[in-house]
Amino acid sequence: MFEKVIDPRMSETDRAGHINNTVIPVWFESGRDEIFKLFTPDLSLDDWKMVIINFNVDFVNQLYYGKQVTVKTWIKDIGNTSLKIYEEIHQGGYICARGSAIYVNYNFKEGKTERIPDEIRKKLAEHLYSE
Repeated sequence: MFEKVIDPRMSETDRAGHINNTVIPVWFESGRDEIFKLFTPDLSLDDWKMVIINFNVDFVNQLYYGKQVTVKTWIKDIGNTSLKIYEEIHQGGYICARGSAIYVNYNFKEGKTERIPDEIRKKLAEHLYSE
């Protein structure tokens, strides 16, 4: 599992201090940074490999300003050219959101998907989700 702690910003709230629902996909994406680094270690956009083709979010509990959140990210499945991610956002001991995303390993210079290299597969497998 990859784990990232985020301090909610006031700009991410509504007037009642709740985190706006549009923020959750952004936090999930931030939790994927270590996965992005596996594919593009220097995070250079000139050599970027990860293209999102699907994401889903389930809102489970409210999130609030003033309390840190933890984004937990696992690998759900590794295909030939794609991977499925499972993720959760926790605050105050509760799961507040669940999500999933599918990415493909894409070579922009050649305009095609590529098989995920074995070295990256091994590193991804270290973070497989088990129910």
